[in-house]
Amino acid sequence: MTDVQVSDHPEVERYEVRVDGRRAGLAAYELEGDVITFTHTEIDDAYEGQGLGSRLARAALDDARGRGLRVKPLCPFIRGWIKRHEDYQDLVVPTA
Repeated sequence: MTDVQVSDHPEVERYEVRVDGRRAGLAAYELEGDVITFTHTEIDDAYEGQGLGSRLARAALDDARGRGLRVKPLCPFIRGWIKRHEDYQDLVVPTA
């Protein structure tokens, strides 16, 4: 059985997705006040096509919601994921 875990690593400003203990990808961010800006997301080539990007995005956004953070999705992957999941659009900081 494959063990998939997503965890926040604030000391390096990124969420990591791990498969059986090995890092399979990350979502980098910058935190300023109550706004988390996602800047880059990547999944290692060996793990592409397994839905790990989606699991990573959902876990990171669920954590942001739980912490009362607003989201600025500069990363194209996170921005696209939020567009496809209406129940996360309320997290996005409105742009002027």
